[in-house]
Amino acid sequence: MLKRFLTLFILFFIISSNLVFAADSSSLNISSPSAILIDAKTGKILYEKNAYERMYPASTTKIMTAILTLENCDLSDTAIASYNAVTSIPIGYNTVNLEIGEELTIEQLLHLLLIPSANVAANILAEHIAGSIESFSSMMNTKAVSIGCKDTNFTNPYGLHDENHYTTAYDLALMGQYAMKNDIFRSIVKKTSYILPPTNKYSENDRVFNTTNDLIRPNSSTRADNYYYKNAIGIKTGYTSYAKNCLVSAASSDGLEFIAVILGAEQSPEGLSNRFLESKALLEFGYDNYTIRKLKEADSIVKQIDVKNATRDTKHLDLLIQEDIDVLTEKQNIDKIILPEITLNENIEAPIVKGDILGSITYTVEDIPYTTNLIAGADVEKSSFLNYVITIIFILLILILINKFVNKKKRKKSFKVKTY
Repeated sequence: MLKRFLTLFILFFIISSNLVFAADSSSLNISSPSAILIDAKTGKILYEKNAYERMYPASTTKIMTAILTLENCDLSDTAIASYNAVTSIPIGYNTVNLEIGEELTIEQLLHLLLIPSANVAANILAEHIAGSIESFSSMMNTKAVSIGCKDTNFTNPYGLHDENHYTTAYDLALMGQYAMKNDIFRSIVKKTSYILPPTNKYSENDRVFNTTNDLIRPNSSTRADNYYYKNAIGIKTGYTSYAKNCLVSAASSDGLEFIAVILGAEQSPEGLSNRFLESKALLEFGYDNYTIRKLKEADSIVKQIDVKNATRDTKHLDLLIQEDIDVLTEKQNIDKIILPEITLNENIEAPIVKGDILGSITYTVEDIPYTTNLIAGADVEKSSFLNYVITIIFILLILILINKFVNKKKRKKSFKVKTY
């Protein structure tokens, strides 16, 4: 009986030592109806609550407007505030006053769009890029599909409520992830204020606008409504009476970057903003439970191959990893041996220059692939002996052909009949 018990105990220990325990998210207590947290680099979902449910996005819509602007305009281009762009905004939706005919650069409009969340800036950009709000909305929807969004439909560039204007927390996370790859977008959304320079319609330098994102606003207060989060680097707030409080946020620390989305948030029983509190909770959950581990360092030797047509001294070539492979793992996970998948180019032969890309290597960790190139660790010289052999063979072939030609002529001469 004791022997059987010990056998079962050892078996249980072996099995349990190889289990991967998911980070416990039960302590988060997210009250907002829809939320998600993803790793910004890989897109891995670390937490989700109704993340694929259709929701109204309000001004988080402007993330997509900014994406299309950055991909279709130069920052120095000038756009003009049309009558329609200014007057079509309903009462209560106008957060920044611009005059009809006012000329602004694309860079200025992007700052107004993303910092004080100017709806008029969204309209001006939409008309400048597509000619009309309707055409721009079509561009938005096409772009959403191209970056992997699954259930998004936009009818306007700034989040005006419309039953057919919707998205999901998952889709917004993808938009945020995509936008944060653009350095100009990143630089704007982390700013806490912006001063609009004088224009053709306004000569003063007193139009100062503050961010709507309290996560990035430094504050030394110890009050409960101090929402500042030291790792926060953006992105975009949103609010309408239908969408309620929304926030797409990003945080970065020690090489680890997260995107969080909160949609439909209400105030807490204490009167605090849950969109900020719960965004902070999601981001802190990420840093508390996940870490970056270096799986392989750049220039590590993966394998050695023999190169065709190479000299004897250089034919044995080391293949190196081009870049560090850093993987996202849960802090409590036990390290396991991971076998990579190696793919080599076809017909690898000399000559080869050190650093040439000869293939790729992929490590799959927790269903996420991490891929980098395999490069040549040294120069590989083409064999001169082979060239010599080819030359000799070519000369011999020529000599054989000449010999055949001469012999043929001799034979013809020997059979010639003399006549008198």
